[in-house]
Amino acid sequence: MQIDINKLRGKHVYLELLAPEHVPTLRPLAKDDRIWEFTKRFAADDTFDAAFDAYIKTALDTNAMNGQQVFTIRQSSDNAIIGMTRLYEISVADKRVMIGYTWYIPSIWKKIHNKECKLLLLQFVFEEWGFNRVAFTVAHQNIRSQKAVEKIGGVREGLLRKYGYRNDGSLYDQVVFSIISDEWPQKKEKLLELIAENENQ
Repeated sequence: MQIDINKLRGKHVYLELLAPEHVPTLRPLAKDDRIWEFTKRFAADDTFDAAFDAYIKTALDTNAMNGQQVFTIRQSSDNAIIGMTRLYEISVADKRVMIGYTWYIPSIWKKIHNKECKLLLLQFVFEEWGFNRVAFTVAHQNIRSQKAVEKIGGVREGLLRKYGYRNDGSLYDQVVFSIISDEWPQKKEKLLELIAENENQ
């Protein structure tokens, strides 16, 4: 699927397709244990560089994860990179996609950035691609992210028990959320209201 990157530019954030030149900036930003508290994807120790290299190698492979588009997220005010996200498991035939692998530097948590980023992605998927469904999955321990997905309009569909292992060897359950095209106009209106409220704070 083609991405018109100009459609992923907002007032507070904009997205760029991941490129090798982003990696030197992303590496130190990602080396923060607070970001990976629940996923255990990385640890800020001597295992970090090898794990990050493997993560980036997969992220740069557009054939991975049944097709994916991986983005760096920049803050519009100063063009600083503040995180990453991706569209993956893209099914053109079934008109569905997943949004995930999203992380931000802690200094912008609970601010406007994630809401606008999700607005841009959801708007693109539903209005440009004409897809029917967007899904999100969140580790069951990650209550903060579950609340964030619910706040942007995600409908909790269920719990996938003992879904897999984290990098530290511990089991995790996966919570599944979705937004479907029928709901999108109302969810979009609510999301725009939330962004406007954030702007006025």
